Amino acid sequence: MSTLFFKRFLKRPFQIASIVPSSKALVERVASKMDFAQPRVIAEYGPGEGVHSREIARRMTPDSHLLLFELDAALARALERQFAGDRRVHVIHGDAASLPYELKRRGFASCDYILSGIPFSILKIEKKRALLRKTYDALKPDGKFIIYQVTNELRQHATVFQRDESEYFLQNIPPMFITVFHKTPSAQGGGRKSTRSKSRSRLAGFGAERSA
Repeated sequence: MSTLFFKRFLKRPFQIASIVPSSKALVERVASKMDFAQPRVIAEYGPGEGVHSREIARRMTPDSHLLLFELDAALARALERQFAGDRRVHVIHGDAASLPYELKRRGFASCDYILSGIPFSILKIEKKRALLRKTYDALKPDGKFIIYQVTNELRQHATVFQRDESEYFLQNIPPMFITVFHKTPSAQGGGRKSTRSKSRSRLAGFGAERSA
């Protein structure tokens, strides 16, 4: 953990949410939810000091793009320095809600994947649902919204997505829920249907499953 990350946590604990960055195991598990075999446009909400960003950039093709949305000015500056030599990575010091605007001004039609580690549970319900709607609209028809969170309360609000899978990942401090929300190509107007497949929540690494 960097000194900067610890200082920013002490100053804004609810915004940064965790006192330590994600573990290597969590970073690799989250990255495994994405297919890097072809060029991708990926957005990340709240990258912090960039542990997930570095792994994504390492796996991306040369003509992929990664948009990093970081509200904390000091962390955003650190990310800019970190990725200064990588033209595929775009650091945006601003709210994740500006994603549609940032995509448009860079000439991207949509995202293949959107990753988030921001603590959705502290957002007011109107802002939470508005960001979920913008996230859904910014994804391509078969895109995925991937979150890692201490709680899994976002599933009850993310009804605009047609399907989701969740697992409880213990190889991190603190343990995290990793949930993947799917935007399916055949969806008519968005929203979960009564025919949606049953989601499962799994204890990662322990082989035990339970209903979500």
